[in-house]
Formats: sequence, structure tokens, C-alpha cells
Amino acid sequence: MTGPSLPDPAASRAVLIGGAEYERLDQLPAVRANLRDLAASLRDPLLWGLPEQHCVVVGDPTSAVGLLDPVHRAGEEAEDTLVVYYAGHGLRDPDSADLYLALSGSRPNTGYTAVAYEHLRTALRQSRARRKVLILDCCFSGRAARTLNGTEDIAALAAVDGTYVLTASPPNRAALAPVGETYTAFTGELLRLLRSGIADGPEVIDLDTIYRELADRLRSRSRPSPRRSQENDIGRLPLVRNRARAAPDVPAGPVLDADVRTAMTAAGLRLGRLLRGSGRNRDALSVLRMAFDERVGSDRDTTFALQLELSELLADSGRAREAVEVLEQAFHQTRETTGPEAVQVCRRLAELLQESGNHVQACEVLKHALDLVESRSPTPR
Repeated sequence: MTGPSLPDPAASRAVLIGGAEYERLDQLPAVRANLRDLAASLRDPLLWGLPEQHCVVVGDPTSAVGLLDPVHRAGEEAEDTLVVYYAGHGLRDPDSADLYLALSGSRPNTGYTAVAYEHLRTALRQSRARRKVLILDCCFSGRAARTLNGTEDIAALAAVDGTYVLTASPPNRAALAPVGETYTAFTGELLRLLRSGIADGPEVIDLDTIYRELADRLRSRSRPSPRRSQENDIGRLPLVRNRARAAPDVPAGPVLDADVRTAMTAAGLRLGRLLRGSGRNRDALSVLRMAFDERVGSDRDTTFALQLELSELLADSGRAREAVEVLEQAFHQTRETTGPEAVQVCRRLAELLQESGNHVQACEVLKHALDLVESRSPTPR
């Protein structure tokens, strides 16, 4: 009999947002470590194994677009589980008591310089993910510790339909970011829980178990207890494997298939290039097509390289239309990256379109390639 399984990494997404540097508010250097190590934990195959491209880190957002667009994008892509994490200054409007998430240029007591929590709530509501998890580690400024003040239960205030909300602060206490510590108090304890697991706990740890364990550990250190809000019994959702129960070096089950697919894609690309280099184009085409079918979960650069290689071989074989179709799929992904492989995809697609007489479309693709090059160029001071 098998136990509960983890969310499917291939169909799940995570967006980790944090503000460490501010122009008008106290600096929160611990948030930078929060983001780095929480991302590493979610990507760890011994815990969950979320593919790197499915775990987006947004550090020091300067605008509402920069903070919210990654959440909307991940919400559209996620089919299984969406995890959104925010750490930084939380601002409260002095008149309405509404919650705002600080940007690097935000000012105290001025909600209009930050992002209204309602906008993040909307992004979560619009997500097509079956299950959503929101973790808020928000703070106001302070001396020895930064705090999140308020008389209301922030978890209840932040509640979102169909979402498990976990917050660092109860209604009458403060969320701490102690000076001199690597992490904020709440996220530091969360990371220790993920890395070490729970002795005598279940093989996989669900959200409610995480909440109860965090509450016990923080209380034992005389630190504020977290709060939660949930609907549809989502607290039973297993999120990570229990490191205290896992055998050494045994990856979490759901990531194994994704790992195999990624390895097959990379190996197929290498073999296809070798076969093509030795003149065995027919064999190379078969191998590259097989690798192309298994590309889901592979990193973007490897996927672009595979699509370029396959399109070149198709074009050389007189199958220009199929080559264009392969590169058009790649072209849609270039809108999410500015790497050199993306520019190469655009240039090669434009060449094929021009050869086939689609001059207007070729110009549009080249314009996008130029935009990619300009976005990669350093901004003059």
C-alpha cells in the first residue's frame, strides 16, 4: 500500500518574492538568504524536486509589474500546485489597515508606494492550479528586530479561496527578523524543518504538519507563533518528503520521471549531434525527434539547442515547413528569457521564414531578436 504522493513537480510552480534592500525602509539582508535557501530546498530532489525553471525567484522588486507578473505567469502554467512566498516589509495603511507588500522604493505609511495585497490575492484566485499555497513572512521596520504590527489575524485577513495561507505573525505579536541572524525567525525555522525533517513524523509532510511543527519550535524559542488559513481541507496536501525518514540519497518519487526525461533530452541532443557529424542524418533525425518528445522539464537552454539542431536537420532534408514549426514553438518561449540561445532561435527562424517568402513575419521575428539583444546590453550610466 502506497502513502500519499507529493505534488507533481512537472505540473507545479513556485514563485519566491523578497525584498532585502530598500531606499526608505530598513534593510533586511536576511531575506536574501531566505530566497536563496528556500529555492534550493524546493528544488532538492530529496525533498520535492521542483525543476529549476519551475521555481522563480524575484529579488528586490521595484514595481507592481515586477512583483505580480511572475505570479500571474506561474498561475497560468501550474496545473497541480502553486506555491507563492513573500518576505520583506509589510506596510499597513493608517486609515484602512489594508496590507501592502513593500517595493524597494516604498515609504512608511504610504500604501500607494507599495503593492496592495489585494492584487496578489487576485493573482492567486485566477490561477488554474488545483491547489495553492501562500506563505507570508512580512515585517515592518524596527531596531533590534523588524516587526509586523496589527490587531487583526493576518492569516484571516489574507485568506484566499482554495488557498492555504501561512503567515509568520499572530494578531498580537511581531514577526521577527533578528539583527545578525542569517534568516528571518519564521523562514529560518521553516528551512531547518525542511532540511532536517521531523523525527517520528510521516514519510511525507503535509501543510498542517508543517504549521504545527513550526508553531511548537518557534514557541519553544519564545518567538512569535505562525498563523494559518485554509479552505477545502488543503492542509492535508503533502508538500515535501520527511528528511528524517528518507533513506540517504533516495530522491522523492515524483521527481524521478522528470529527472529521467531531462537526462534523455540532454543525451539525445549529444547523440544526435554525433550521428549528424558522421553523416548519419536519418539516424540523427530519429534520435533528435525522440529527445524532442521527452523535452518536458528540461532546462530552457538545452531545449533551445535541441530545437535548433532538429530544425537544421529538417531544413537540410528539404522539410522546411516542419523546421519552421519546431522553431515557432521555441520562439514563443523566447519571450520568457534573454539568453543567447533565444537570439539564435529568432535569427534562424527569421532566415527560414524569409526563404519561404514570409517576409513580414520574418521582420517581426528579427525585431524581437533585436529587442532581446538590447535588453541584454548594459544600461549606460
